[in-house]
Amino acid sequence: MSIQSFHPPVRTLMGPGPSDVNPRILEAMSRPTIGHLDPVFVDMMEQMKELLRYAFQTKNELTMPVSAPGSAGMETCFVNLIQPGDTVIVCQNGVFGGRMKENVERCGATAVMVVDDWGVAVDPNKVEAALQANPAASVLAFVHAETSTGAISDAQTLAALAHQHDCVVIADTVTSLAGSPLKVDEWELDAVYSGTQKCLSCTPGLSPVTFSQRALDIVTSRKHPVQSWFMDLNLVLGYWGGGGKRAYHHTAPINALYGLHEALVILQEEGIENSWARHQKNHDALRAGFEAMGLSFVVPEGERLPQLNAVSIPEGVDEAAVRTALLNEYNLEIGAGLGAMAGKIWRVGLMGFASNRTNVLFCLGALDAVLSGMKAPITAGVAVDAARAAYK
Repeated sequence: MSIQSFHPPVRTLMGPGPSDVNPRILEAMSRPTIGHLDPVFVDMMEQMKELLRYAFQTKNELTMPVSAPGSAGMETCFVNLIQPGDTVIVCQNGVFGGRMKENVERCGATAVMVVDDWGVAVDPNKVEAALQANPAASVLAFVHAETSTGAISDAQTLAALAHQHDCVVIADTVTSLAGSPLKVDEWELDAVYSGTQKCLSCTPGLSPVTFSQRALDIVTSRKHPVQSWFMDLNLVLGYWGGGGKRAYHHTAPINALYGLHEALVILQEEGIENSWARHQKNHDALRAGFEAMGLSFVVPEGERLPQLNAVSIPEGVDEAAVRTALLNEYNLEIGAGLGAMAGKIWRVGLMGFASNRTNVLFCLGALDAVLSGMKAPITAGVAVDAARAAYK
């Protein structure tokens, strides 16, 4: 058997992630590998921390990328802030709130669930009631941007409620970072994690995190050891802490960090507010095309993520066959529904480098052609023009 080098097809990635990677980032990742304790690399680490503070809109000293995907960023927040016997209020309005619950329980704590329908924002009134009913709670955890449904919740209001009840906040911003307004300091979010493969348009495999001083005080005064050696911030800070001196903790993914550095430089060049506005503008055009075609959004207006568009599947359409046709005939990837939304929606991403006019028009034209060919109950031939009109 002779296995050849792997050469993937060139796709347009408009699913829930990963998103298209900016060619500048791919080039950055191909640069020469140096040691993870090299003084030049240490200088780049300091730059990256500053760039991440800009992306998160924070001055938190502990702001860094975890050397693993967003799920590990999530776990880093939970294992460091939660101890056996704690009570944690967990909001669930999609798949990823459920993963938060699993993390809480694996830490030996009790999860008190605040459950909302999939496709709507977390209800602050339910959260307040749960906080009042559980005065022993020490943490409120919620997903800012629920990737499984395309709904965004009011992080600032939820954090204010938490602090009124002496709780720290853990917030999942995997899909919101760089795509929707996220202001860690202004909103007083305590432990925040994200991913590189969404609106930063970097490759998967790293998880930016930031911790407030309030959260750090909990980490450094724990009575129980952090259950994960790799994610114990008391140890990781020896490598990612301030100043030029570094203690070996693990071999950092050097070339992947080159890519994240470049992604953050690109974000700085564009400007964070401009990035938020670009995502919204392209969402508005995509929405105009979808609605002209006859596809409806499952998330109420005002609670929709511009970078993750969840639309209902027309009656009688084989949704998997549509996605397969888009992939095979157009090299275009869109996402299926997860969990309670499986078989009911498509998730169309407009994230980072992929959030542009060309992709919006391409996606609408391809979807129009495939659905029309299947005799789906849509209004054919109008979506692209509707999107063009929205851009004007």
